[in-house]
Amino acid sequence: MINIFEVNETNNMIEHECLDVRTITIGINLLDCVRSDVKSTCDAIYEKITRIAKDLVSTGNEIGKEYGVPIVNKRISVTPIALVGSSICKTTEDFVEIAKTLNRAAITVGVNFIGGYSALCSKGMTKSDELLIRSIPQALAQTEYVCSSVNVGSTKTGMNMDAIRLLGTIVKETAELTKEQDSLGCAKLVVFCNAPDDNPFMAGAFHGVTEADAIINVGVSGPGVVKSALTQCRGANFEVLCETIKKTAFKITRVGQLVAQEASRRLGIPFGIIDLSLAPTPAVGDSVAEILEEIGLEKVGAPGTTAALALLNDQVKKGGVMASSYVGGLSGAFIPVSEDHGMIEAAQCGALTLEKLEAMTCVCSVGLDMIAIPGDTTASTISGIIADEAAIGMVNQKTTAVRIIPVVGKKVGDTVEFGGLLGYAPVMPVNPYSCEKFISREGRIPAPIHSFKN
Repeated sequence: MINIFEVNETNNMIEHECLDVRTITIGINLLDCVRSDVKSTCDAIYEKITRIAKDLVSTGNEIGKEYGVPIVNKRISVTPIALVGSSICKTTEDFVEIAKTLNRAAITVGVNFIGGYSALCSKGMTKSDELLIRSIPQALAQTEYVCSSVNVGSTKTGMNMDAIRLLGTIVKETAELTKEQDSLGCAKLVVFCNAPDDNPFMAGAFHGVTEADAIINVGVSGPGVVKSALTQCRGANFEVLCETIKKTAFKITRVGQLVAQEASRRLGIPFGIIDLSLAPTPAVGDSVAEILEEIGLEKVGAPGTTAALALLNDQVKKGGVMASSYVGGLSGAFIPVSEDHGMIEAAQCGALTLEKLEAMTCVCSVGLDMIAIPGDTTASTISGIIADEAAIGMVNQKTTAVRIIPVVGKKVGDTVEFGGLLGYAPVMPVNPYSCEKFISREGRIPAPIHSFKN
């Protein structure tokens, strides 16, 4: 039974500690939209998305108003478009037509983003996969709300180095085509290893082929709530620290559970999962970096940062799984540089480097996220960064990802403004030594020995 103390506590989290439900995301299966040609398929895709998601935004707003819980984003994810277009798309332009259709549907229903312009090619690329990947720069340059992802590796299959090599070039092309917006297109493209099927967060969301025809996934947030709770136990031992994080994560996740159940009931769509990630924003007081500093670091990036992040991530998961029977997605702590005020400050003063961020991704929930680098960074270096991050995910049986932005015309020390939830970022230095000969090898890196389980 919820008592008045818990009600008041939750209200305080919302009013003073930046607690919110980051997103309600409807996942929609598009495999039954395939017709005999691209135009007919696009028409069917538009009809299905606008029919199923027509009440998403209004319902989210109603729930937020009734319960006093800010619901920041309403989003849609769809079946990976490389699968949808596999039998009908013969050119990159065919895939771009589908991207434009997704964008038009997103505008009609009023969502913030639509994800699923994606390809799953952890072991090899089909012709459809390759065409979609090559179409990404044009698709992201010609749409506003479409997000794209590519899965290039997994613990079970290894790493597709041909796809990784190609994606270095694709990231560069996307940056060039959107250079008038500080290469913003790259902020809508993420490269995964071990991508989950039920991720509600952009840019990596897609509707997995194992899911129902439509599903409701909810992503919660609340770094400010955790930070505030930790101020009450300064100087306490690690047991007290861990218990405080767990209890706070439980409370945050219960709010998301309530919203998810209400959204499912009102929209008549089955509830999928709660993603209990601590997803920061550029606002002061809503930062994962500030949590780590409250734990005891002078600045994020100092010795001890990876250990503190590992502790935080684990306790968030332990607390969250007690609050919902259906926890999934990425679930844990996000460390996107441009979207976290504390991370931005640490990068600007030199405390946080790309190499330290890579070490932190071994224990966080995503990877190298929203990092601006010099525009003259080579395609092979970007591929090398993707390969390093994918290797961490493959060997450690975890999801990792890269969302990196080579900002055309910018150099180390410059600042890039993306706006909104995407925030702003300092351009960070990249190791200047080449990996061209390594990246130019063809084929795939085999799965690790511990993947051999049946």
